[in-house]
Amino acid sequence: MTPASRTRAWPRGRTPGTDTDTGADAGAGTDTDTGADAGAGTDTGADAGMSTGTPPSPVRGTTVGVATVDPAPDPDPEAGPEAGPGSVPHPHGFLARAALVTAALSVAGALLGLGRDQALAHLFGAGAGTDAFLVAWTVPEVASTLLIEDGMAFVLVPAFSAALAHAARGTDGDPVRALVRATLPRLALAFAAAGALLIAGAPLLVPALAPGLPDRALAVDCTRLTATCVLTFGLAGYGSAALRAHRCFLAPAAVQVAYNTGIIATMAVLGGRWGVRSAAAGVAVGGCLMAAVQTPPLWRRLRHRTTRPVTVPRPTPAQAPVPAPAPAEGVSAEGVSAAGVPAPAKEASAPAENGPAPASAEKGSAPAPVPAENGSASRPVAFALVAPVLLFALCRQAQVLVERFLASGLPAGAISHLNYAQKVAQIPMTLSLMLCTVTFPVVARALAEGDTERARARVERDVAVASCLVLLGAAAVFACAPQIVHLLFRRGAFTAADTAATASVMRVYVLGLLGHTLVGALVRSYFSAGRPTWYPLAAMGAGLAATWGLGAWAVGPWGVRGIAAANAVGITVSAGLLLAGPGGRAVPVRVRPVLRALAGPAVAACGAAAAGLYCAEAVAPASAGSPAPGLAAGGAAVLLVHLLLLRVCGADAVTPLLRSAVRRMPHARRALFRPRSRPRPRSRARSR
Repeated sequence: MTPASRTRAWPRGRTPGTDTDTGADAGAGTDTDTGADAGAGTDTGADAGMSTGTPPSPVRGTTVGVATVDPAPDPDPEAGPEAGPGSVPHPHGFLARAALVTAALSVAGALLGLGRDQALAHLFGAGAGTDAFLVAWTVPEVASTLLIEDGMAFVLVPAFSAALAHAARGTDGDPVRALVRATLPRLALAFAAAGALLIAGAPLLVPALAPGLPDRALAVDCTRLTATCVLTFGLAGYGSAALRAHRCFLAPAAVQVAYNTGIIATMAVLGGRWGVRSAAAGVAVGGCLMAAVQTPPLWRRLRHRTTRPVTVPRPTPAQAPVPAPAPAEGVSAEGVSAAGVPAPAKEASAPAENGPAPASAEKGSAPAPVPAENGSASRPVAFALVAPVLLFALCRQAQVLVERFLASGLPAGAISHLNYAQKVAQIPMTLSLMLCTVTFPVVARALAEGDTERARARVERDVAVASCLVLLGAAAVFACAPQIVHLLFRRGAFTAADTAATASVMRVYVLGLLGHTLVGALVRSYFSAGRPTWYPLAAMGAGLAATWGLGAWAVGPWGVRGIAAANAVGITVSAGLLLAGPGGRAVPVRVRPVLRALAGPAVAACGAAAAGLYCAEAVAPASAGSPAPGLAAGGAAVLLVHLLLLRVCGADAVTPLLRSAVRRMPHARRALFRPRSRPRPRSRARSR
């Protein structure tokens, strides 16, 4: 049964198929809500009206199947309405609004993370006990990188994006539900098995991570408590990837808020009786809260997905039939391999043998990747897709393992000083990469549609903006490091010597913040299409080797500062290799324009750091031991000088984007805080 043909006159400025309503009766358009109860970008209700004008009659002999209703893919809002065939433009300010939601929750999570570190420093200081806990803390750090931040996200976001793009053009069944049914049970079983293995092998793992640790028994107890996070982090990461592919960013951005809240609450309740073990128990509680935050919105989106008859249009003599864009290599919207990962597309998704060749989706854009023709090759292709992503994420996190391994032979408290300095210094990097988190599904969807040019422009803009933001934060941290550490941690068991040691390490750490940001932004140009590639792993391996070699040499004369310097050099080597990578990557980023975009912000950051350092030290003698005046003076000087030098240096790639973001913020705030209204009822006419 097909919808009745009807014609609708659309007002000026409106596009058929675009609708901003929410709820179960919304039109088959693009929902822009990002709240926990919102439509999250691509969902439509069970009774959605077909506001698509007059549908063409089916071709004689063509089967009209039942397909999942999904809106047309949304192009980049800056690409204009002609971004791609059959696409509708983003609602105005969608990315600005999503970035605002993500920024607000990222800041809240970062502040709670600081509160967690403050509570740890206040209750337990920086000694042998905190060193033992921080060795156990390696487990959730690695699990977070593999299962939430990098590893699984680079595999699952393109997989869900390909499934949504496939469903939007009409296919039998529901590719999204099929993907979930085939992957989630196997992955959950694997996560549980890995957690149990870590619990059993904790006595062997601790001496391998930190052979010089004095209190191994305490570290083993903490490791067994933190190992439970492998299952909960895996479930939370799966939900985050699926929701972000559906353009829902509220719940994924809230995971760190839930996680840090659980740790702080557990330390407050059990800290007096359990000691530092209470922090490890808080990791287990926080992991459960992370998974709980993701479950309700993901369940709603899967439950509300509906099927609807799809009418195949009659091709005209002047227009050759264009097949649906093929999913990325190794990722099919219709099935998955037995290994629990997306399988290649079947032959049914390819064009007919005698049909004309498919046209490019857009002038200047590359065609979609060609899927594997033989379904029997699904297992090796799937392994080649997943293995380099997970190994890359593990190799990236291994820099922290190298640091703690080298610092375990130093006096007690060295690992704690490294940890506190790293947590504070990396806040600018975390906030700058939130833009890449929001736009990663946009890049993956563009590649699924074959629009390489739009994906390249998006990645280059993200690299420019993220680098400018992280350089500003690095300048502020370098200039005001003693004041920041004093204000955050100087209380309880955290002494003046701990403050000085942590501040000195922090100033060395910031030298590698640009490298960390470039790695996080550029690696998306390799993994966003879902093609198997081993080059990012090789680049990270080279950087890790540099970190290990330089750290082993520098730890003797310079101690923890030498380890931090080795980290900065190693990650910078990896960033340079990723930027100058092979031309066959999924998104061909241009090296010279990116370097030109980085030159101005880098010069501005150096000048701002020098000015801020001078002002902070000039105010310190008159502040009577309080860090607030020096921090305020240094921070203000950094901001003013950085903006002035950006203007003088002519940061052409950054200034227009920041101006555009400022113009869009009022619309984003109005859209975010507008009152939710009940959906308007729609008349539905159906032919029997």
